[in-house]
Amino acid sequence: MSVLPITMSMPRRQSIGHSLQKMAALCLTLTAIYLTTHKHADAQSSSTVRPPNIVVIIADDLGYGDVSYSGYSAVETPQIDRLAAEGCRFTSGYCSAATCTPTRFSLLTGTYAFRVKGTGIAAPNAPAVIKPGTETIASVLKQAGYATAAIGKWHLGLGEGSPDWNGELKPGPLEIGFDHCFLLPTTNDRVPQVFVQDHRVPNLDPADPLWVGNMQPSGDHPTGMSHRSSLKMDWSVGHNGTIHNGISRIGYYTGGMKARFRDEDLADTWVQKSIAWMETHRNQPFFLYFAAHDIHVPRIAHERFQGKSGLGPRGDCILEIDWCVGALMDALDRLQLAENTLVVFCSDNGPVLDDGYRDDAVEKLGHHKPAGPYRGGKYSVYEGGTRTPFITRWKGRIAPGESDQMVCTIDLPASMAALTGQTLPVDACLDSENFLPALLNQPGAKGRETLLQQDNGGGNFGLRSGNWKLVRQKARVQNKNVVNERPAQGDHLYDLTKDPGEQHDVAADHPEVLQRLQSQLDKIIADGRTRVAQ
Repeated sequence: MSVLPITMSMPRRQSIGHSLQKMAALCLTLTAIYLTTHKHADAQSSSTVRPPNIVVIIADDLGYGDVSYSGYSAVETPQIDRLAAEGCRFTSGYCSAATCTPTRFSLLTGTYAFRVKGTGIAAPNAPAVIKPGTETIASVLKQAGYATAAIGKWHLGLGEGSPDWNGELKPGPLEIGFDHCFLLPTTNDRVPQVFVQDHRVPNLDPADPLWVGNMQPSGDHPTGMSHRSSLKMDWSVGHNGTIHNGISRIGYYTGGMKARFRDEDLADTWVQKSIAWMETHRNQPFFLYFAAHDIHVPRIAHERFQGKSGLGPRGDCILEIDWCVGALMDALDRLQLAENTLVVFCSDNGPVLDDGYRDDAVEKLGHHKPAGPYRGGKYSVYEGGTRTPFITRWKGRIAPGESDQMVCTIDLPASMAALTGQTLPVDACLDSENFLPALLNQPGAKGRETLLQQDNGGGNFGLRSGNWKLVRQKARVQNKNVVNERPAQGDHLYDLTKDPGEQHDVAADHPEVLQRLQSQLDKIIADGRTRVAQ
């Protein structure tokens, strides 16, 4: 407990030693009075005041310009705009990687994904990427007394070796700090189209076991290749395996017919499950990790959104994620929890148009700018790959407005640990830093000065240091559909103050800056961590 500040005038001829003795005595007296008079009040306060609920909403493939508050969107997102108006919207808000699995790994563990093998885009039969015993934002908050749940897209693997789809799917979220989960196990362009609740696939009929594999199970098994004319959404590249709901996917599976879901119902199901879980845990602090599938492919919004955006299925799914945000915020209002809930809205990477399906994303783009003013998008270490919508809202605690401070999803574990009074172990969350004051938009608070950005694990990196940006390109991006993305190999330097779109390489004009950032990047990679242990 801090002692009240005391201002004393000291006679010029009085000795310093005597004055210090008098000050110490007075401090002890005032402290005793304070403890006596506030003992009951403090006890009452500690018993009634609880930590804030924390809700993290992570969209999928949503670009900086995909929300209407950015000024670049041809689609209106009134619910996300409302969240931004009631909270702090960050113009330099980032995820840590340009694809889904590595960003989700880093958000939960606070460690750059490139440091851990197997953190690239997870295959349908991938084992658990985050191993039991790993400290995560969920385990930190659970230690602080929170109820914890993960609802939505997982895509971080399940099981040991490979998932046991007909048995217990463990390890998984429950082994890294979550009390409950209701998941899409991979991502919806990959098989299988079933949910996972806690450790099992719900509604699975033992007489119709689920099989998931990488090879076509039989010559007559319907696929996007053999039955292409029957598809309700055609594929453009790769997504031509098993057909479910008129859409072919990556990989193959059979069985589990009673457990399968309809693509159109994903968002509704997750919102309903999330609201029910929050209602159940409204009387205790809770952490909800809500991982939407929108606007990832295949873009199959519910019928009530189809055809409403004018931009095709991609735009319709932007409307759907906006509805999800509004439904969750309305539930917090109804439960009278909004003023004691910190909400974080972000995306797992930047935008992509044709990402394997012919869904008019390119043809109906019009004047819409998914990445806003930034170059690149998903798969890219340019700004468009990792600079995304980023909002924090805590009614009555976060002053509404806009912040240019640099914040990143990788810092959520350390920041939430600070919020709840937890201490991170020395060997955990190796790259997560406490930027809670910046996230709460406190006056004068500073965000990151330096941030590493990675691709899917191909050795391409971006390093933002202040307003300088180093792009290290070792391998060309293979996806031909990435917007404005044909970088040359080598190290490139950009001045984001003058060139936010990273169009002009100024490495030759600023060799000393280039060398400084090259050394910084090399050190970050070599050191194995950036967080300074407390």
